[in-house]
Amino acid sequence: MRWAEAIPPSTPPDFKLRHYPHSGGCLCGAVRYEARGPLREVIYCHCSQCRRQTGIYYAATAVDRADLTVIAGADRLTWFAASAHARRGFCGTCGSALFWRPEAGTHVAILAGSLDDPSDLVAREHICTDGRPLWYALADGLPQFPHAAPGVVIAGQTDR
Repeated sequence: MRWAEAIPPSTPPDFKLRHYPHSGGCLCGAVRYEARGPLREVIYCHCSQCRRQTGIYYAATAVDRADLTVIAGADRLTWFAASAHARRGFCGTCGSALFWRPEAGTHVAILAGSLDDPSDLVAREHICTDGRPLWYALADGLPQFPHAAPGVVIAGQTDR
């Protein structure tokens, strides 16, 4: 499956994420990127690794790897092998979490908050909810999955 095709047919016709490029970067501005393809809806990941990196959970969209370009600060972008299955990209200067990339996948997840204008993003679902701490509730009505959702790649899986 190509991630550009992961936008469901039920998406409203005025879905604004079809415009390109989408730009973003880290807190200090050292790392800047452009995504030149359609973005997937936001998936919230509640696994322990995402919680430890961000302090709560990941809210990430995604784009095909070929459609993501680091346009400034590539020398400041640090990739951490969080497991044998995936790497997490962050700014080595300010520490901002930016990306999640499966070793065998065709996409890169982009933390939604790192986009310059995330206002057009649409939330899709929560994954790895078994890892959610009990001090916050999920009450937004989105689908919840204890592990991966159908068609969603998590560490230890490959694109299907």
